[in-house]
Amino acid sequence: MTWIKVCDLNSLDNNNIFSFDYNSKEILIVKTGDHIFATDRICTHAYADLSEGILNEEEKTVTCPLHLSAFNLKDGIPQNPPAEMPLNTYKTKIENNDVLVLFD
Repeated sequence: MTWIKVCDLNSLDNNNIFSFDYNSKEILIVKTGDHIFATDRICTHAYADLSEGILNEEEKTVTCPLHLSAFNLKDGIPQNPPAEMPLNTYKTKIENNDVLVLFD
């Protein structure tokens, strides 16, 4: 397992979506308050880029722009149909002002 720098902490605005590609993985990074979340960026129901979706700061979800399934940013679990499969989630940490994500 490897920690990969995805961005500088100062480049992450609160409640905005940041996209990152690593090897063949398309990743979504979101900062809400003091939390940084990393999930797969592609909806599990149909190919749609969640970075174009709607972020709900209070519920910590991102909603797919195609069929409106919302995914919990903490655990990737869909909150409503049509999506049934969760997104992969990744551990994050901040080190020397760098945002790092743990990949297999």
